[in-house]
Amino acid sequence: MNLKSEDIKVLRDKSGAGMMDCKKALEESNGNIEKAIEWLRKKGINTAQKKSSRSASDGLVTVKIEKNSGVILEVNAETDFVARNENFQTFCDDLASTCLNNQTKSLNDLLVSKFISSELSVQENLTNIISKLGENIIIRRLFFTENDNSSLQKYLHNAINSNSGKIGVLLSFDVNENSEIVEEFTKNICMHIAATDPKSIHIEDLDTELVNKERSIYLDQMKSSGKPEDILNKIVEGKIKKFYEEVCLMEQYFVMDTKIRIKEYISDFNKEHNLDFKIKNYVIFKLGQE
Repeated sequence: MNLKSEDIKVLRDKSGAGMMDCKKALEESNGNIEKAIEWLRKKGINTAQKKSSRSASDGLVTVKIEKNSGVILEVNAETDFVARNENFQTFCDDLASTCLNNQTKSLNDLLVSKFISSELSVQENLTNIISKLGENIIIRRLFFTENDNSSLQKYLHNAINSNSGKIGVLLSFDVNENSEIVEEFTKNICMHIAATDPKSIHIEDLDTELVNKERSIYLDQMKSSGKPEDILNKIVEGKIKKFYEEVCLMEQYFVMDTKIRIKEYISDFNKEHNLDFKIKNYVIFKLGQE
């Protein structure tokens, strides 16, 4: 098949593999880049550190909480120079307030909403800020939550002000008694989530397709070892268990105390303070992440 040099370059950037390996992977995958990445992994060629999740997009992730309502959103700009501009930061902050005021749950609804403290719509204000700052600005994604029976916490990594940074976490939790101790504890949970980017809270919540894909990759990697099938299966299940520890929040080791898992950290906290703290949900936005 005729391969485009652009596709080979994209695969090289995402995988870190050499040009000939990328070419072979694309040939074996009929030009499909995602399948080519899997092919490289199965052959043990892909050695890059999750380059596929990186993006050249800049901007800010903004998280804002008011009582039992919270919103997390990502606004992209072309450069960090604009992301650090006071007008851009104010726009992101006001945009979050607009979401909270209107309980906005989708980008389409947000764009036609009336911008806070303005007679113009969000779309019109977006056009104005683009004209003023001279860069393309995109409201990329948002998540809004509201629950009278739950509490919220937030965390920002690489924060440039109290509401915006490069990584944002919005945590929803239940607890029988809120206090400063719970405030500090939930901040630590949010910091851990920002550092590890878990894919689910529990093992049973994890996407079955994702687990099956990992199991298939491990099996293909081990096929040439010559080991009996029962031994191979035990090795693969051991790798899957390790995978759970990497991607399931409750199975992860706490970044601030790597001797205990998050589920143990929560259990010990509840026993010590006679509480029934429970994570209900979390959302993490990393700037530019697909």
